[in-house]
Amino acid sequence: MTLHLELLPEVDWSVRIVDLGSGSILFSHNENQLLSTASIGKVFALIELAERLRDGTLALDQPLDRRRVTPVADSGLWQHLTTDVLPLTDVAALVGSVSDNWATNVLIDLLGLDAIRARAREWAPGGSDLVDVVRGLRGPDDPPHLSLGCAADLTTVLARLWADRATPDATGSRVLAWLAPGMDLSMVASAWHQDPLSHAEEYAGPILTHKTGTNLGVRADIGIIDSAANNVANGAAHSSTGADTTSRAAAYAVLANWTENPPGHRRDEVMDALHTIGRTLRAHLA
Repeated sequence: MTLHLELLPEVDWSVRIVDLGSGSILFSHNENQLLSTASIGKVFALIELAERLRDGTLALDQPLDRRRVTPVADSGLWQHLTTDVLPLTDVAALVGSVSDNWATNVLIDLLGLDAIRARAREWAPGGSDLVDVVRGLRGPDDPPHLSLGCAADLTTVLARLWADRATPDATGSRVLAWLAPGMDLSMVASAWHQDPLSHAEEYAGPILTHKTGTNLGVRADIGIIDSAANNVANGAAHSSTGADTTSRAAAYAVLANWTENPPGHRRDEVMDALHTIGRTLRAHLA
């Protein structure tokens, strides 16, 4: 059964929703169109980090000093903390949970932007990419976007991470663990009414693991909705083999770009559209 979504006109959309059990596409619209995705591209830095941890070339307790890079504000928590040095695992947690800009640039400094972009090409052949470091102000000589992405690429990345989720220390399990506490539930994820500060172990709904991106004229939300843990916790029916027969899991990527001039123009309409997409997906997975 596919989804029926009516997308807001005069907005550039790239959308894809996939049933992770069957692999069937529940909905797609311009799924190969590259759009500005703001912080979504930080996922590629986390993937590159997880790959190097898996290979043993980096250690989770390695100390990282934020003074190696230029301070950057906006999203994140590290800018509000007094410590300049954190272990690598905490820096990754800041990126995954609060999309920390300063922590992102510290990771890019450690890993190298070229290496991250090469990893992005491997995982996302459609052109999704972390294009640049986070900047407080983008000048005329800087790349115009922090990251680019299309829904086809990003749901494929999510499906690959999800398939790798059960293997200890695997790239999938690490990246999804960093993303699991993500606190921005303002877009598609708003439909499940979960606690933004504590939803990694949710017993009144599915487990939600996602990443968002926000900028002027950009809203993007990609994630996985997985009902397996909820069904087990609430005693849902199991087969004779012990497998959860009622589990549903879906990967979604919903990307929106529009001309937000002046600031705030059409923002409410776009956010309402994202909320509607979330509600429709929730009803489908119920």
